[in-house]
Amino acid sequence: MKPLLFKLVATAAVGVALVYPFVNLDRRSGVLASVERLGWLAVVFLIAVALYCRSLQRCLELVRPGARAAAPKSVWLMFLIPYNFVEGFFIIHNVSRSLRVQARTDACLAGFRSFGWCTAQMVSLVPSRVGELAGVVAIGLWLVHWRFIAGCRTRAARRRWRFRPRAKPPARPGSAARSRLGPPRGSWPARPPRRCAGR
Repeated sequence: MKPLLFKLVATAAVGVALVYPFVNLDRRSGVLASVERLGWLAVVFLIAVALYCRSLQRCLELVRPGARAAAPKSVWLMFLIPYNFVEGFFIIHNVSRSLRVQARTDACLAGFRSFGWCTAQMVSLVPSRVGELAGVVAIGLWLVHWRFIAGCRTRAARRRWRFRPRAKPPARPGSAARSRLGPPRGSWPARPPRRCAGR
């Protein structure tokens, strides 16, 4: 209950920070100013976020269920604005924790790092040049993190495919009956030659 209460209070604070520039037009800067400059590129950015969430989901799906700190589909909460500003910390923490647990038995996932793009994203809400700079830093760190997640997903998928048990070829019709009755006619081993009595 306490984490949920914290998320709700923090989300309310983020909502106030997002609404404030619309109330005070003189302070319209920070992340909102960056979004306005993007224009139609904001749609491209949303598509990129969707691909990033898909990569996170697939990465979590490759982690064994006992090592997952959250359900793979929970990463899509990143689209709930303004809740995503707060939930992003928990999503990245759960992914990081899941990969670290999985790395105990899967060395290819060792060395997972979090690049702090969520913190920079939160600072970008500050209506000033600092907020605009933080928004640029957040995008850079986010891209680095996305590249790392894609690498983890590729290594985990290769390892799973490499150690995947091979399926046995299907038995031929009638092979079970022949195995019970013995080898077919004409396939009995030849008898050894008899020795001559005088030798």
